[in-house]
Amino acid sequence: MVDRNKARILLVEDDATIQRSLVLALRRDGYEVTAESDGRGIQELADRTRPDLALLDVRLPVGPGGYEMAEILRRSSRIPILFLTAADSPRERLRGFEAGADDYVTKPFELEELLARVKALLRRAGHQASGSLRVGDLMVDETAHVAMWNGVKLELTRTEYDLLTVLARHSGQVMSKEQLLGNVWGFDAYNLNLVEVHMSSLRRKLEAVCPRVVHTVRGIGYVLRA
Repeated sequence: MVDRNKARILLVEDDATIQRSLVLALRRDGYEVTAESDGRGIQELADRTRPDLALLDVRLPVGPGGYEMAEILRRSSRIPILFLTAADSPRERLRGFEAGADDYVTKPFELEELLARVKALLRRAGHQASGSLRVGDLMVDETAHVAMWNGVKLELTRTEYDLLTVLARHSGQVMSKEQLLGNVWGFDAYNLNLVEVHMSSLRRKLEAVCPRVVHTVRGIGYVLRA
């Protein structure tokens, strides 16, 4: 059984490259992400996904832009809204805050800064950015970045911890090397040996304190089972 307490992010961004990098980074930080390329049906989407934060591109080629989406969302919700935009004039910023924005990030932006702003907005709104995952006697605390087996802390590198977190989020589901590469390193077509090397190290550390829980599915990938 996996216990989750994740903040839900609604992302509307039409640039496919930016959208993909944001989805990977946000999911890696433990958020649930719903991503769309335009703002058509934004209210129905929000009603269905019940986001804790909206991340909106200001200028979209189709449907309502960020300002219009914020005004729509503000009719029924007080969730934090963070705008992404290439426009940085005082006039544009004022318009954004008048539309209901809580924060404003201009493109190009540093990914770590954006993630920090997301975390700060969620904290102010009273929502923790992530929670704990439990798979049998294995516990992964996404807030403290700690993994434990039956109460014993596992001494893992950041990469080993990230691999274990991805597997825990998808407990019982076989994850391909390509999927792990994309979730942990942020890209999906490079050197699959990265996954094998770090996975081998992770499994050695796990099996020093517990029965085998990470299994190889030959020709496909890896799966975490209690």
